[in-house]
Amino acid sequence: MFVNFRRIRKCQCVQLMTTCLVLSVVMVCWEQLDNNVVSHVKSYSYRYLVNRFTYLNKSLTIPREQARSFSNFRYLLDHPRKCADQDVLLLLFVKTSPENTERRNAIRSTWGNETYIQNTLGVTVKVVFVLGAPQTAKEKPDGVTFQQQLIHEDGLHGDLIQQDFLDSFHNLTLKLIMQFHWMHSRCAHAHFLMTADDDIFVHMPNLVKYLQDVSGKGITDFWIGRVHRGAPPIRSKDSKYYVSYEMYQWLSYPDYTAGAGYVVSGDVADKIYQATLTLNASLYIDDVFMGICANAVGVSPQEHVYFSGEGKAPYHLCIYDQMMTSHGHVEDIYDLWKAATHPQVKQKASGLLGRLYCTAVKVALLCKPYYVNTYSCKAAFL
Repeated sequence: MFVNFRRIRKCQCVQLMTTCLVLSVVMVCWEQLDNNVVSHVKSYSYRYLVNRFTYLNKSLTIPREQARSFSNFRYLLDHPRKCADQDVLLLLFVKTSPENTERRNAIRSTWGNETYIQNTLGVTVKVVFVLGAPQTAKEKPDGVTFQQQLIHEDGLHGDLIQQDFLDSFHNLTLKLIMQFHWMHSRCAHAHFLMTADDDIFVHMPNLVKYLQDVSGKGITDFWIGRVHRGAPPIRSKDSKYYVSYEMYQWLSYPDYTAGAGYVVSGDVADKIYQATLTLNASLYIDDVFMGICANAVGVSPQEHVYFSGEGKAPYHLCIYDQMMTSHGHVEDIYDLWKAATHPQVKQKASGLLGRLYCTAVKVALLCKPYYVNTYSCKAAFL
């Protein structure tokens, strides 16, 4: 039998080069593989096999005097009588930054318009914008400082709640604590509390109807949103969400909802307030800190398939029919509000044919073979 040694050597050379290439790619990508794969495996193992978050609660518990440093800030703008003598269904806090004036005006003109909600939906919803102090005291080209602009804006609308900590990403947990403390002292009788980003869209008619049904059933320990289960801390220093071992040493976070938008009942809001009085709030990822507080008081989040995470919901009337929130809306918020609340949405999505049509549409829009951080495929069948 004749053996072609030249061909064998050529094949071996190709195999060697291929092996070197694969190893090079693995070495280059190892750090990312470790962060995205290994850390998730460790996290899920800790979350579902070990699940000893009791140690977490003990380690983060601090004296009340020390915990007060995370909430004892002076109010620069406040409206203590905002909820007085009113039956408030929902107290809605919008997390915003001093410079985002246009976003606030867009919300006031669309889904956060209190007058529209009262006159059209027949309930009282209080919408307030929470923020810290501007990062700069410099004057704008017109000679007005950012703080002076905020004072003028609040004089027109009466809906800004501001404390004198610096408004920054790393102070988001302070902004979260501020919301629960403000509700406790100014609006404790509200049936529900919602926290949302200022680039979120809330389908207020759908949300109000849903919360009215929940309130009528007397449900307690209520916390809904886009739930993250078994999420690991991000240890890459290049990430915006980097958390050091010194700040958080465990392999997994307690379950929490995406900070873009979630709702809790009044009893849960009071429990979270109580938790903030004894927990170390140096962890600056606010939605994770919310999960830590909830874990400490024995409250677990519940998934609602029409609450968006960081993703933007598809534009379609069949989506609008059950939409609660969608994230990432700034320029399009006026058009989306008009389209999502149009009477034809409910008309075309109702009836047997309408429901069958919308199910087919939602399957095509939501049931993707790849990960989409918005509504899950399950939403197509509800």
